[in-house]
Amino acid sequence: MVMAAAKGRVLPLLAVAAALAAALLYRAPFSKSLGGEGCSLLPHDHFWIASECVVTLGRVGPAAVEVKGGLINAIAVGDYRSFLLRRPVVDYGDAVIMPGLIDVHAHLDEPGRAEWEGFSTGTRAAAAGGITTLVDMPLNSYPSTVSEETLKLKLDAAKDKLHVDVGFWGGLVPENALNPSALESLLNAGVLGLKSFMCPSGINDFPMTNSTHIEEGLVTLAKYKRPLLIHAERIPDVQNEDGIDGELDPKAYTTYLKSRPPAWEEAAIKDLQRAMEDTEIGGRSEGAHIHIVHLSDAKTSLGLLKDAKQNGARVSIETCPHYLAFSAEEVPDGDTRFKCAPPIRDSTNRDNLWEALLDGHIDMLSSDHSPSAPDLKLMEEGNFLRAWGGISSLQFVLPVTWSHGKKYGISLNQLASWWSERPAMLAGLKKKGAILPGYRADIVVWKPEAQFHLDDSHPVYHKHRNISAYLGKQLSGKILSTFVGGNLVFAEDKHAKAACGAPILAK
Repeated sequence: MVMAAAKGRVLPLLAVAAALAAALLYRAPFSKSLGGEGCSLLPHDHFWIASECVVTLGRVGPAAVEVKGGLINAIAVGDYRSFLLRRPVVDYGDAVIMPGLIDVHAHLDEPGRAEWEGFSTGTRAAAAGGITTLVDMPLNSYPSTVSEETLKLKLDAAKDKLHVDVGFWGGLVPENALNPSALESLLNAGVLGLKSFMCPSGINDFPMTNSTHIEEGLVTLAKYKRPLLIHAERIPDVQNEDGIDGELDPKAYTTYLKSRPPAWEEAAIKDLQRAMEDTEIGGRSEGAHIHIVHLSDAKTSLGLLKDAKQNGARVSIETCPHYLAFSAEEVPDGDTRFKCAPPIRDSTNRDNLWEALLDGHIDMLSSDHSPSAPDLKLMEEGNFLRAWGGISSLQFVLPVTWSHGKKYGISLNQLASWWSERPAMLAGLKKKGAILPGYRADIVVWKPEAQFHLDDSHPVYHKHRNISAYLGKQLSGKILSTFVGGNLVFAEDKHAKAACGAPILAK
């Protein structure tokens, strides 16, 4: 029997059918129906969307979703076509309707470095990629977000430029790590958590932290129950014989790999062991949460983190699509678009990352969208040691994950967990990350089987399309529509005219 869940109750089919009478009928594709001067290409705040493949209520199957006032009001599961045939609904046929992606690791670079990216271009790319919420990193903008005052500069820069919702991480740096009142001021101002580097960040006003800074910062974070995100690479006190030889070719990708070996990740995580123990029940920073960003090493580093989790530490792990899509053997010498830190490692490591993700040892995915001005990538020179590191990827992460994950047997439910549910939990976004009654209507609609080629004719909304390592690739998974707070912000390669995404501040 077809049922609908609404505000915690189960409604019979007749009640659902009656509720449909107030909306308008569309059949996707619905180009002629797109319009509106404001926040949405679909100028209605009460409507239904339906498909044979909706990811909701722990299942994947036929369903219709009622959107009202920016929220999900009801869900009718089962054979919706029998009663929606002549009813008002945006019918997406067999396309997937899924929670919008939440990317907890993106560098939007504004204020101060809008020539690298910016809130407008970055959030437009996000909307085109099915991402409905971003959490912006505190560095690469100038100044870095390390105080209440610099967070205000970030919020001012974002005004009227957000096409999706955006939250903000603050920075844990030496100048505030040992100053609880300074950290509390930043946390009270609304950052969703903090981020630190255990190696040089490359940004002058975002210096690296040591284990003492991290341990003290976690004590403050424990009071707020917000996470500390850590770039876990540390230059070992003693470099082994695999370190870089100054005479090696800087254009060779193997040279860059040797300059930043897995030992850097291992050293950082070993240095974090006491901090991780402090997050256990009864520990000095019980209630705090350590989150390891962009894990690359799927051997010793992953093993150390698995042990910490099993021992009761509050630790989570993310990796990124570029570590799952590419391998060191495939990176062309001189192609600095592939430079990132930690590096993309060999194909065996890539397979091990997929296995850890599927087994639940890696909790979630993020883009680590880290663009720059094209000249900093040194693409003509091809010098991996001097080029700016970072993969430009924001618009492509859903099709990249799907395209490469299919051969590992990933499911739509896993995709929603890695990209929506778990990121929402990490960032404390209580009514995001799932298609459930009462949740914000943040939704992506996409066609898993639709293939496309990222050639020169494909629309790309990043500020600098030519620096992305994904250009030239064939992918599966075309984004049809993106809804943010019930607004249809992107459909059929068209954005809504107004930028009506909201800044997200912790309370």
